[in-house]
Amino acid sequence: MAMKGDQPRTPIQRLDYRPPAWQVRHVDLVLALEAEATRVTATLALQRNPQAADPRAPLELHGAGLETERVAVDGRDLGEADFSIAGETLRIPIEAQQAQVTTEVVIRPAANTALEGLYASGTSLLTQCEPEGFRKITWFVDRPDVMATYRVRLEADADRYPVLLGNGNCIEHGPLEAGRHFAVWDDPFPKPSYLFALVAGDLGCIEDTFTTRSGRTIALKIYSERDNLGRLDHAMASLKKAMAWDEQRFGLEYDLDVYHIVATHDFNMGAMENKSLNIFNARYVLADPDTATDADYEGIEGVIAHEYFHNWTGNRVTCRDWFQLTLKEGLTVYRDQEFSADMQSRAVKRIADVRDLMARQWPEDAGPMAHPVRPERYVEINNFYTATVYEKGAEVVRMYETLLGRDGFRRGMDLYFQRHDGQAVTCDDFRRAMADANDAKLNVFERWYRQVGTPTLTVKTDFTDGTFTVSLTQSLPSHADNEGIGPLHLPVRLGLLSAEGEPLQVALDDETSLRETHCIELTDERCELRFRDLNQRPVLSLLRGYSAPVRLVFDAPDADLACLLAHDPDAFVRWRAGRALAERALGARIENPGAEPSATWKQVTLLIEAWRGVIARADSDPALAALLLELPSEAELAQTRRPVPVEAIHAARSELRRALGQALAEELRALAERVQPDAHWRFEPDQVGRRRLHNAALALRIHAGDAAAVDAAVARFESADNMSDRMAALGAVVHADAPPAAELLAAFEQRYRDNPLVMDKWFAVQATVSSSATVERVEALMAHPAFSLRNPNKVRALIGSFGMHNPYAFHRADGAGYRLLAGVVAELDALNPQVAARLVSVFNRFAAFDDSRAALMRGELECLAGRAGLSPDVGEIVSAALRAAG
Repeated sequence: MAMKGDQPRTPIQRLDYRPPAWQVRHVDLVLALEAEATRVTATLALQRNPQAADPRAPLELHGAGLETERVAVDGRDLGEADFSIAGETLRIPIEAQQAQVTTEVVIRPAANTALEGLYASGTSLLTQCEPEGFRKITWFVDRPDVMATYRVRLEADADRYPVLLGNGNCIEHGPLEAGRHFAVWDDPFPKPSYLFALVAGDLGCIEDTFTTRSGRTIALKIYSERDNLGRLDHAMASLKKAMAWDEQRFGLEYDLDVYHIVATHDFNMGAMENKSLNIFNARYVLADPDTATDADYEGIEGVIAHEYFHNWTGNRVTCRDWFQLTLKEGLTVYRDQEFSADMQSRAVKRIADVRDLMARQWPEDAGPMAHPVRPERYVEINNFYTATVYEKGAEVVRMYETLLGRDGFRRGMDLYFQRHDGQAVTCDDFRRAMADANDAKLNVFERWYRQVGTPTLTVKTDFTDGTFTVSLTQSLPSHADNEGIGPLHLPVRLGLLSAEGEPLQVALDDETSLRETHCIELTDERCELRFRDLNQRPVLSLLRGYSAPVRLVFDAPDADLACLLAHDPDAFVRWRAGRALAERALGARIENPGAEPSATWKQVTLLIEAWRGVIARADSDPALAALLLELPSEAELAQTRRPVPVEAIHAARSELRRALGQALAEELRALAERVQPDAHWRFEPDQVGRRRLHNAALALRIHAGDAAAVDAAVARFESADNMSDRMAALGAVVHADAPPAAELLAAFEQRYRDNPLVMDKWFAVQATVSSSATVERVEALMAHPAFSLRNPNKVRALIGSFGMHNPYAFHRADGAGYRLLAGVVAELDALNPQVAARLVSVFNRFAAFDDSRAALMRGELECLAGRAGLSPDVGEIVSAALRAAG
């Protein structure tokens, strides 16, 4: 059979959607599990779809890499003349309205390095079927709008695979001959094939229960290798929090009797929401204070919740086709963001989410693979599991709540489930539920699902005779798909402050009600707002809560930015103002690298004073203060510059960080003492914030050349009772290239060399050192015994960190970084195309760099494009990058 990479690469278009000719109502599967060769017998109960265009269409099933041994219809074995296999399609002409089709195939999990379908991970067998992995297990109508109930019988060697897990409830299990055993799993809820899952292995588990609001008791089990059982408690606590929160916030109760989570080290993504059997990357399950940072704890809590929330937003109601992916992912990201905001600091969580959006999704919006949150076309659907679909999709969902209010949003969600439970639907169905539940007009809002790129909101102001006029203009990036869309439905939350920083209660235009925050629904290209009877020119506070995912263009005076940073009641506005002030200081230096600092850094004094104010008030919210004391990253500073001045950006940021650390040295020392966390580690918001701020202050001092701070970091590394402090100390010393760096790296490796997840941190901290020598360091680390190109976590930790988070080293002028990454992509493409595609995307903006670097990157892309057998995953991204550059 032809493999996936051999198929024609004709783009699939959203508007070409047609209902399936056949629906599968029920699936009976029998899997005789072996790592080398698993036999799969599938019996499908099919019926023609009355909505299909052709009432006599043959049955077409999808399959990839299957060794087909039997095909039968209604119990009659078919001969070779009765069916055909071409590429990934098995075609059977059937005249009847209903049929029962049986196939028997052999698959080879141990040889499955792509980690799609059924594959081996260590001593276990497990599955990943989203988006199109089920076709690597058996012949099926493998598309999300085909929903069926499943009964699955698993058979395996009892000693090698004592644990046999599937979707739904276990209705039968027992011994078989020759030392084998079986388990039968029944899932009564119709689901698409991408939610199918099984796990077979020698695993331990921890158990607990959850009592739903209706009084049902749910059995909870989390599985891992037995030596990791002591690191599962936080995952279990997170699951129970998520279940309780979803009942309270959205009235959604779990629907089966059991809920299983399984941790594996070999997984392409973070986790998978298979019905009742979530399979997780181990990094989002395993945690204890000695091996996991506060960020790891927060990540586990958020991802556990995300996959649980999918039970309703993704499983009970799923997407009609893969173009609607944001219907489940954007909505569920929004839900997990809200959950984490309630568990932690809402202000800090909101800023962190927006910061990540700007750092990850904005470059995607500006690159050759830019696409709407609901894509119009794709060659390889794996390439559209993107920040645009997920994070920008979550921002689109959040705008519904901004426009309708929390109660209105809940009404929309209730109607959505009432209408569509058990269905595969579209983004338009969700929008209509929101509109109908609130008697709201949201027709213009549909444009958010079609527009490409980050919209721009341009703001100008005027203060004359006591009237403050604010002019708002929205625009879309130049892109063929944006032609004719028109203005977006754009919520803008804004307010005014006095020059002294006092929030003003003001009326808008001729309104009589006084408000501190106004929400403007901008549906035209431009509008003007007027605030009258003001005694002095106010300070404008824009996009409170980041009310719309837009790029803001507003030339606010430096003094206004400093005022907002110090006093605005909205934490996001404070953070954005500080960021804008730092960007101005950095921009002046970047554009005049040879000038004296005093001539180019006009904003530095203002920034120092603003940071001094942040430090003075840091005790009230340490986690927020830590965010406010961050500078924009080098990658962020590169987004708006063309050609990208790699060395100038690095030098300017390093100089400003050093200047801030030196000017605030005494305040930073006092701050570190003042916010010292408690002696014993606890995962509590206040303690997390204190650790974060303490370590931020220490890092600033180290980068300013404070020898005492280096000594303090070494002492912290040696005495810390938690990974957050130990890793922060290690990173600060290593990234500053302080003398103890090599000694600390060696001690860290010696302590954690047998822990794969912690070694990933060790790889990443070295891969992100801003030094021209990092290329050779990464090459050497690829030969380390703890590194494997076959493990996605290792690749992301070392190669991904280098290419995606170390622009200074990656863009070394001689092209060594490009050669390194392109070589890895070429080798990895034959093993795991999904991970290879993620890596090659770092070349997407190659045309934004100087001619020499652009030519070197183009050369690597052209070499990849010319490789025989290049996967569609990598090929689509490479082709788009070359095509966009011309």
